[in-house]
Amino acid sequence: MSALSDPYREFDNKSVLVTGGTGSFGKSFIKNLLERSKVRRVGIYSRDEFKQYQMQQEFAGSASALRFFIGDVRDAQRLSLAARETDIIVHAAALKHVPAAEYNPFECIRTNVIGAENVVHAALNNGVEKVLALSTDKAANPINLYGASKLASDKIFVAANNLSGSIGTRFAVVRYGNVVGSRGSVIPFFRQLIANGTDHLPITDLRMTRFWITLQQGVDFVTSSIAMMRGGEIFVPKIPSMRMTDLAACMAPELPMREVGIRPGEKLHEVMVTDDDSRMTLELPDRYVIEPAFSFWKRETYLESGAASVREGFRYASDTNDDWLDGPRLKRLMAETL
Repeated sequence: MSALSDPYREFDNKSVLVTGGTGSFGKSFIKNLLERSKVRRVGIYSRDEFKQYQMQQEFAGSASALRFFIGDVRDAQRLSLAARETDIIVHAAALKHVPAAEYNPFECIRTNVIGAENVVHAALNNGVEKVLALSTDKAANPINLYGASKLASDKIFVAANNLSGSIGTRFAVVRYGNVVGSRGSVIPFFRQLIANGTDHLPITDLRMTRFWITLQQGVDFVTSSIAMMRGGEIFVPKIPSMRMTDLAACMAPELPMREVGIRPGEKLHEVMVTDDDSRMTLELPDRYVIEPAFSFWKRETYLESGAASVREGFRYASDTNDDWLDGPRLKRLMAETL
């Protein structure tokens, strides 16, 4: 395992390709790479030329290190071309909107499942060293198509380690919960309602809990996971939970809450490590590592670094978490999204 004193050193003199690179995560990840490493080249692969134009303006001072590729992860040939002479791929492209995936299932499968297969082929065809794919808590015991498609994607990336042979490419996955303030999340939604003078805040279920992570925490977690990955792991960060009622009370203590009912495909609580995963899960101070069932896998490397097996039947869920956000911590997290 790589030393994690400064995981950004992993990217020094490397060429990195980020699929979905114009999204919130991609932009923040690339900004951190440019500021905190000596990365040689960063490829941004995405479908939206206007977002690429905006990003070119925003990162004009680092133009010599950036390469912009218009393309879709569904297009295997284009993706393989973009991945030439690449050392590390971070796969962040996905169709993520739960209702949209339910209404457009074929499109969800083509992007999230076939797209994952295309990333694997592109990496193997070009001798890429490492591939890390971003997943979601919804992939654990999925109840909607988005979660099911990301579970399939996770399985594809984990199993891809069996295909690399002498090429040596290693694949791993990062799974985490809601990003504070991300597009379509509840915090911007509540802010908009409050700004428009709403007389209440809607809560789908008063019992609902969620994991939360800031965008910067997500970027740092991905970076450290790339530095320590051996191939086949699913990395899960230790992050706090919060009750949706506490969030509403923190944002607008003077407003009443109105329960409106859980939407189709929505869970009451989030799970990131299932009890069935517990038999293959190791615990580190800042994360859980779900191990692959590979003959080459030697858990001793992690055990020697201080990891320990979790108890059988362990379940990492937002309603049974030991770490809960209180009002002051919530306000600090929300301040980062402004």
